[in-house]
Amino acid sequence: MENYKKTKIVEKPCPLPFTDLPTDIIEMKVKDGSKIRNLMGYAMSKMEQDSVRQILFTGSGKAVSKTITCVEIMKRRLKELHQITKVLFKQIEEIWEPIVPEAGLDALTVKRNIPAICVLLSKDALDPQEPGYQAPGSSDAFWTETLKAESQGQMKRKQGGGRGS
Repeated sequence: MENYKKTKIVEKPCPLPFTDLPTDIIEMKVKDGSKIRNLMGYAMSKMEQDSVRQILFTGSGKAVSKTITCVEIMKRRLKELHQITKVLFKQIEEIWEPIVPEAGLDALTVKRNIPAICVLLSKDALDPQEPGYQAPGSSDAFWTETLKAESQGQMKRKQGGGRGS
């Protein structure tokens, strides 16, 4: 590959994994270079309107973690959001051209599957039987238990019993 350079990346369109979405749903397409401040400013202003009931966050590749961050920020600010998360793969094609065209090398097309995530947030109740469903406030219970377990572990360490106490 040292004789080639990547000249083009083509993302294949991927159908959304959700059915029955309204045609006017707000889709936040998170990219690797997107600024969270800009994404959240727009998304929050839309979700604070009474007419907007759902918002969809999508991201792929390096943007998956940024997509999750945006969703978690929104859930923290708007407490009563229902969530359905779908994880999938998206196909991209990379076009590699020879660095020296006179070398007689052909252009290469590399097809890769990259991870992608789609998260639907809704003010209205969603189907709790749907895989990937999270009820409003359900993550709070997890973190409460985690913090309680961590603090109990710290209390045991403070009681001593080892060398140097």
